[in-house]
Amino acid sequence: MRLVFIHGPAASGKLTVAKELAALTGLSLFHNHLVVDALLAVFPFGSPGFVELRERMWLDVFSAAAAEDRSLIFTFHPESSVAPDFPQRAAALVEGAGGRVDFVALTCAPAVVEARIEAPSRQASGKLSSLAVLRELEAQGAFDYPPLPPPAITIDTGTVAPADAAARIRAALGL
Repeated sequence: MRLVFIHGPAASGKLTVAKELAALTGLSLFHNHLVVDALLAVFPFGSPGFVELRERMWLDVFSAAAAEDRSLIFTFHPESSVAPDFPQRAAALVEGAGGRVDFVALTCAPAVVEARIEAPSRQASGKLSSLAVLRELEAQGAFDYPPLPPPAITIDTGTVAPADAAARIRAALGL
């Protein structure tokens, strides 16, 4: 089982690149908003129930996928309501079941994030889509998060198109 763990800031293109990678590789795509959106129907973002269930659901999916030898792509936006050791625990769970985790870092300049954040596609999918809110959250330290495990590849999505980014990831990971 392979877990391709794509992470990066808001509007860095995680879901767009992950969709391209899924199309290239046939891997299942389990993006973080599947769980986030389900939980937002009941709990406010960051509430105790939301935080506990979000992490449990992510880890339960990884565990079940590992048990069935189902490889997948996961997208993750590091932010302060997620336990600081979540990525390491996810990796330990998958590796403990005989799987492999490949961390993939997406980066882009703040100006690129600001240009993308209010895109209609982000608004339509319920993602963070307000530049004012993004700046407020940044000022509050909402995106302060410990460093993730070293990535197998880092891609600047401000300079690399999504399809090219996916092709680079596939090649780097041997998928």
